Amino acid sequence: MTSLALPGNAAATKPRRPGRVIPGFGISLGFTLFYLALIVLIPLSAVFLNTFSMSWADFWATVTSERVMASYRLSFGASLIAAALNVVFGGIVAWVLVRYQFPGKRLVDALVDLPFALPTAVAGITLTALYAHNGWIGQYLATLGIKVAFTPLGVVVALTLIGLPFVVRTVQPVLEEAEKELEEAAASLGAAPLQTFIRVVLPTITPALLTGFALAFARATGEYGSVIFIAGNLPMVSEITPLLIISKLEQYDYAGATAIAVVMLVFSFILLLAINLLQAWTRKRAGKS
Repeated sequence: MTSLALPGNAAATKPRRPGRVIPGFGISLGFTLFYLALIVLIPLSAVFLNTFSMSWADFWATVTSERVMASYRLSFGASLIAAALNVVFGGIVAWVLVRYQFPGKRLVDALVDLPFALPTAVAGITLTALYAHNGWIGQYLATLGIKVAFTPLGVVVALTLIGLPFVVRTVQPVLEEAEKELEEAAASLGAAPLQTFIRVVLPTITPALLTGFALAFARATGEYGSVIFIAGNLPMVSEITPLLIISKLEQYDYAGATAIAVVMLVFSFILLLAINLLQAWTRKRAGKS
């Protein structure tokens, strides 16, 4: 039996707006800005404000000293190399996990996330034990004249380990959603496997590869726990910038520590901005094509 709405009962005839799961835009935006300010902007502002207590001459002398410059070259250079390696080999790992079925696939897929859960200090100690001159792997490399532990090469190895999941987990869902029909169409038109990959697959996953590269690089530049054990921390040779910041904090040189941190922050921001602009350009170009 249907009920008739009376003319005077406007509430019965007016359709109800669908209920929202979360509050409206104003409240959500206000909470978002407050949370970002509390977690991100205020701590970063404190770094800059503490640095402003130094004169420009003291700031420049601190951030351009020979020892600090050597740590910049190692930290950023090793991070770039590790991120580039992860783009190549992480992309291969993601491809294998998506396109092939093999025994133990779930185990391999779970192992990719191990650097996320593994404490960084444990990772550093493990890598040092493996790549030392008497370690399981290092003893064979030593016969070839290759020394990994306590060298810049060991820093690259550690940063590659902690950055791998970022590339794999970024590229993997893109490959899963990619249309295999395009690859089959290219193959049916006579394209070689390499041509199909370069012309069809690579443009699809390039934005994801750039995102994974940026995430892996950002993670590597601030890495500390897994590096200090295998690096050896030799000044001018294998001393990373985060270790210098910790050393200055232990000496109660807060201004010097924040000055070095500001340089790392600005450099990382510029590089990430460039990568994001390149990623946007790649997506725009792919959309036009």
